Amino acid sequence: MSNEIEIGRGKRGRRAYSFDDIAVVPSRRTRDPKDVSTGWQIDAYHFDLPILAAPMDSVMSPDTAVALGNHGGLGVLDLEGLWTRYESPEPLLAEIRDLPVAQATRRMQEIYAEPIKPELITQRLKEIRAAGVTVAGALSPARTQEHYRTVVDAGVDLFVIRGTTVSAEHVSGNAEPLNLKRFIYELDVPVVVGGASTYTAALHLMRTGAAGVLVGFGGGAAHTTRVSLGIHAPMATAVSDVAAARRDYLDESGGRYVHVIADGGVGRSGDVVKAVACGADAVMLGAALARASEAPGRGWHWGPEAHHSQLPRGERVEVGTAGTLEEILFGPGHHADGTTNLVGALRRAMATTGYSDLKEFQRVEVVVSPYQPR
Repeated sequence: MSNEIEIGRGKRGRRAYSFDDIAVVPSRRTRDPKDVSTGWQIDAYHFDLPILAAPMDSVMSPDTAVALGNHGGLGVLDLEGLWTRYESPEPLLAEIRDLPVAQATRRMQEIYAEPIKPELITQRLKEIRAAGVTVAGALSPARTQEHYRTVVDAGVDLFVIRGTTVSAEHVSGNAEPLNLKRFIYELDVPVVVGGASTYTAALHLMRTGAAGVLVGFGGGAAHTTRVSLGIHAPMATAVSDVAAARRDYLDESGGRYVHVIADGGVGRSGDVVKAVACGADAVMLGAALARASEAPGRGWHWGPEAHHSQLPRGERVEVGTAGTLEEILFGPGHHADGTTNLVGALRRAMATTGYSDLKEFQRVEVVVSPYQPR
């Protein structure tokens, strides 16, 4: 049965759904939330929480990466951010927070024009490793060839290649493109790569040998990709499509499981619940963690798209402060808006629908129930 809709006589489009368009349905069984497990494992690394922090300067510093690691999640440091461009980035973070709206983009472009320093990549990753937590760093596809050896030599545990969209087949007449399959094969560390938002794109990324695929395209709070490029991937459909690619690749490869990580549009606890329900093994959070009082953005949030030198596709946005990192993850919640106690909400949803772990919860019944969130 096709769910294509006629847009006009010359164009048809497939109906796609965001997390706001769907809801999880309770089953005949319920559980005690204390009996629910939110743990997951990628390669040799086990985490108590299915939460990765997005590699954004407003979200992750070496200190917040360590803090999230100590809480059971995974902090991913942006290795093209201020922490690898400046020895002491705190004054610049403060300046970005205080910039007038009309000047923010231009001034951020100037600040991020400072070259990346390989010795700072090494220093930041070693700071995280010294704390005894899993070390993860992210580069864009354009910078991976230049800096990956520095990253690996610094002792990274998980390597993340993250862009607005990443393909296994990038065609360029100007430069030698990154051969993902060869690159991943030659690395000694597991690689998480994305974003991808379609079945076909995700299946190709899985065939490169990636340990995980990030799902999303310009759907985060700080993105303006839909406005600037006209491109958008509603997340409920995107995660479900990529989960189907994971299932088919599992058969194709003879049992190799690739983790699906929802990245974008996961701003509140209900979105975390629905991302897992659609098939995600974990979520990558930006704005949700930028609301922590310890976050470098101090209530402001921006990603690398906001300071692109030629075509900015994001902006600095005020997300406010909802509580400490611990309160955002585990509560106690002081707001009924899904910004605090994310893990408690996930546990409650899993218990209410009768599921004991994340893999089981991926089988929960979901209905299309669009509404306007408050």
